Amino acid sequence: MMVKKMHEMGIRSEHAYTAAFASIGLTVAAWMASLQAEPGTGLARADRWGIFVGEWAPTFFGLGLALSHYEQHDGTLTASVQEIRQHREAG
Repeated sequence: MMVKKMHEMGIRSEHAYTAAFASIGLTVAAWMASLQAEPGTGLARADRWGIFVGEWAPTFFGLGLALSHYEQHDGTLTASVQEIRQHREAG
């Protein structure tokens, strides 16, 4: 299972979520850079670069969810998340 292998390599859900948010910022940066670096090609090429990088975010969010699910069943959730859950259950 890919998620188990990623977890064993030290990749956690927080890493995937961070990568997802970073790719959103990178999408805007790639769009702006393409727009400025290649003014003769127009908006279409900049849009394609932005869309290409923008497709990474859902993948990283999905990996984050899969890793989070694995961590919940593996018992390796961070203490802060476990404490929040216990606090919610306590009322």
